[in-house]
This record gives sequence, structure tokens and C-alpha cells, in this order.
Amino acid sequence: MQFIRVYARVLGLLGADRRIAIALACSALALAGLQFLEPVLFGRVIDLLSRSSQMQEAAVWAEALTLLIIWGSVGIAGIVANVAVSLHADRMAHRNRLRMMSRYFEHVLSLPPSFHGDVQSGRLMKVMLVGCDNLFGIWLGFFRDHLVTFISAIVLLPLTLLLNWRLGLLLIVLVVVFCCITVFVVRKTHKAQMQVERFHTQLAGNAQDALSNVMVVQSFTRLRSEAKMFSDITRQVLDHQFPVLNWWAVVSVLTRASATLTVIGIFVFGTLLHLRGQASVGEIVSFMGFATLLIGRMESAVAFVSQLLFQAPSLAEFFAVLDTKSSVPESPDAKDLPRTEGHVRFEDVGFGYPGGGRILSDVVFDAPPGRTVALVGQTGAGKSTAMSLLQRMWDPVEGRVTIDGHDLRDITLESLRRNIGVVFQESMLFNRSIRDNLVVGRPDATQEEVENACRMAEAHDFIARQPHGYDTMVGERGTSLSGGQRQRLAIARALLKDPPVLILDEATSALDAATEARVQKALRALMAGRTTFIIAHRLSTVREADEILVFEQGRIVERGGFDALVAQGGRFAELVQTQLMSSAPKPA
Repeated sequence: MQFIRVYARVLGLLGADRRIAIALACSALALAGLQFLEPVLFGRVIDLLSRSSQMQEAAVWAEALTLLIIWGSVGIAGIVANVAVSLHADRMAHRNRLRMMSRYFEHVLSLPPSFHGDVQSGRLMKVMLVGCDNLFGIWLGFFRDHLVTFISAIVLLPLTLLLNWRLGLLLIVLVVVFCCITVFVVRKTHKAQMQVERFHTQLAGNAQDALSNVMVVQSFTRLRSEAKMFSDITRQVLDHQFPVLNWWAVVSVLTRASATLTVIGIFVFGTLLHLRGQASVGEIVSFMGFATLLIGRMESAVAFVSQLLFQAPSLAEFFAVLDTKSSVPESPDAKDLPRTEGHVRFEDVGFGYPGGGRILSDVVFDAPPGRTVALVGQTGAGKSTAMSLLQRMWDPVEGRVTIDGHDLRDITLESLRRNIGVVFQESMLFNRSIRDNLVVGRPDATQEEVENACRMAEAHDFIARQPHGYDTMVGERGTSLSGGQRQRLAIARALLKDPPVLILDEATSALDAATEARVQKALRALMAGRTTFIIAHRLSTVREADEILVFEQGRIVERGGFDALVAQGGRFAELVQTQLMSSAPKPA
């Protein structure tokens, strides 16, 4: 069954703590053995008392003292084993919970935009937090309680046959029936619980979606609609959850009843065997102790199986994310690229998203070091997609992209992106201080270097006016700043990184005309000696580019300098004319 496979994988994650896990298993074995001895010793005491009238008083006291010493030693050893198991199981579970959380977080951050575009960030957070909490609970429960139950059922239960095979067989049959009932209920409720978990995931995704767009919710009076949508999903959760809870309530009742029935069965059958001379009173008492101990363990095991059933869907989601493969896998022998000269080539590049049509076809161009190349065209023409291939967010389906003669698929992603600086169309800022946002690409930058970059990007003055200067928090996604301020921080961030290859994706689109003029001056200084790619819709920003590539339906239809392309009267000239007409003042 799926939840058994999930359980096995959860335990397999403890490979780094293999020695501790083995030690805990040995401690659990010792603990199970000690618990097995207690009913045996109690039965021996009963037998001693039942035949004490036939023995000398000194012999009775000697044997009783011996049993008490053994019993006391067993009790002390059991306490020590319990403390050792609990202490080390807690530490191991906490340590591995944080380790898996770090592993999940790092893995998700490494996945390409193709993954994040299809999965809500709220869902990813829910899967991480719930999944790691469930891992912690399983590890802790297994080594602290359920391993002892497993050993008792598999190893020690058959040993009862050595004491009295008739009573032992009855005990084994009762335990098997108990397990069969549990397996039946698990099969009945597994699929329903999977559906419940899908609704929980949908809840987390919808909540994150609404919270991240709270301004839209309020501006378009969507409060009631979003709340109603949330309530509808919660009702579906309850509709699917209640039948599962009903089944496990039945199991709980049967578990309680089985404890009484098992003890009564042992007593009745044991009395019959005693009358036939096939069982002593002590053996009957011992088996009643075994029954009580095992039923208690089985109740705990059923509660654990119930919990695992509820957790299995979330763990399956956790492992599904963890098993997601990148669409741009890194070659095992990928080279670490040092600082490049910045020579970029697209060689007959074609690209299309999986399951979609072709977006780029036969794209060919050469950008020597220090050259400025502008990519223009209507929305959807393929400009940003081409630059995504340069950053290796995707791999081309035809041709190849190279930097300094190296195919991008042959070098490490980290070293490639270390050589490329990007100023995005939409400024992306962390909910951290201004300084923390500026140094993301160069953590060792000095304050002087940070301020110089900000002055070049026309950002230093507005930062100095902030309540805490460079230590001012910018809010989630930089909401405490204006669009122009966020964009200038993004430009300063790229300036500070000092990459040999620069991508400006509508870098000045959020700036007013006066600020844009100042930033363009800073950008010209930044672009000097670097290979720069400018994605622009405002064609006035590409006038000084060394080469302009005009994209249309995924192909380069024109290329050349600004004046030459205008003189051709082709597609680029049409775009320029259209913008001039749209910006011309209308007569009163």
C-alpha cells in the first residue's frame, strides 16, 4: 500500500544518523525484552505463592527475594532504556526535521521558472511545513514507541509459545484478527483522506493567492467572494473528512472492546487448561499480562496508523516536490566558468514550451564582448524568451547558445548566472533592508561601494531620506517604495554585481522622463566594456545600441543600427512611426 511505501521512505531518510538509529533499535529491542519479562516474573510470583504451603518458609523467602531482585533490576533497566530512547529519538527527530526542511527549501529554489509558474508559492510553503512536521512525528513515534510494538509483535509474541503454546496461539490469533480489522479500515479510508489533503492544499493556495493580491481584493470588492470561496472549500473538507473519522471511531471502539474480550478469553481458556492440568495459575496470570501489554501496544499502533493515514497524502506531496527534476539539469561534468569576456552567440536556436507551439525559430546572432544589442518587437515576439535561454531558464530544442565558445549546457548554472546581471521589468525585492537587497549579488560589498552604485543609479538621495537610510525595510515585494524607487534599486543592484554580461529588461520603464535621463547616463557608464542586451518597447531607449534585432513571431526579421533600420522603411520603421504617432500631442 502507498502509505507503507511512504513510511519506509520516511525511515530511509535517516541514513545520515544510521548509527544512532541502530543504537535506538537495539535499545528498543532491550526495552521490549524487559517488558516481556515483567508478566513472566509476575506469573512466577503467583506460582510461588500458590505452592508456598508445600515449601519451607526459608525456601519461599529465598526464591521470593531472588524474584524481587530480578524484577527490580528489570524495572530499573527499563527506566534507563526508556530515557535513552526518548532523549536520543527526540534529538534525532529534531535534527533531521530541520535538515529535510533545508533540503526541500534549497531544492525548490533551484527549480526553474517552468516549475514555479505552475505551482503556487502558498502551496509550496504548506507542503514544506506540514511535510516536515509529519516527518518529525513519524521519526519520534517510531523510535520512541512503535518500534517496541513491532518487535513485541514479530519477535516476542512467538516466544509466548514457549511458555504455553495453547495460550500463546490464542493470543496470536487475537492479534492477527485485530490487525486484519485495521487493514480493512485503512483500505476503506485511504482514498478519501487523499481527497481531503487535496482540499487542504487548495485552501492554502487560495489563501496565499488572495493575501498576495489584497489590494485587488479590496479595490474590486472581492472580500465576500473570496471568503465564500474559502468557506466552500472548508465545507468540502468536512464532507470528505467526516466519513474517515467515522470509520476510525469504529476502530477505536473495537480496540477498546478487544482489550476486554482478549483478557476474558485468556482467563476462560486458561481456566479450562488449568482444570486439565495444562496450565498453571502463574502462566494464566502471565498471559493476561501479555494480553494487556500487547493490547495497549496495539491501541497505540492503531492510533499511529490512523495518524499516518492522515499524514500520508501530505508526505506524498512533500516527496513529489522533492523528486521534481529540473527542466535544465546540470551535467555531472559541468565546468565552473570563471569571469568571462562576454562573447555571446545564438546558433540556429529554436525553442518551444513543452506541449506548446514553437516560440523561437532559427535565431542567429553574434554579440562580441562590449557590444550593445537591443531586442525589439511586439509583445510575444520572443525577446524575453531569447534572454531566458541566455540565463538558461530553459534549454533550446534546436541549436545552441554559447558564451565565450562554451555551450551553456556544459557549464554550471551558478557560474553562468554569476556572469550575468539582470534588471527586470518588474522590480523584485526581498522583504529585507535596502542594503540587503542591494548586496544579493555581491555580499562582500563595502558600504562605500554600495553608495557609489546607488549614486550612479540616482538612488542614493531617496535612500538617505528614508527613516533608517540603507537599513530601512522595504516591505513585502518592496511595497513601501514607489515603482521608480524600486527600479532604481534594481539598477543599483546590477551595478554592484559588476557582471560581464548585462540584460536590461525594460529597465527604465517605471521611471519618469527626468529620472530616466539620469539613469540612462548611469547605464551607459555601466554598459561600457560589457556585453549588454536591452529589451525595450520604447524605441527611444535603443537609439545608441550597436545592433538592433527586430523580432516577429519568434524570428529575427531585421537587424542593424537605428538610423539604418528607419531608412529601410521596414518593420522597425513601422514600430517607430507608430510610437511617434501615439506620443504626438493631439490638437485641442
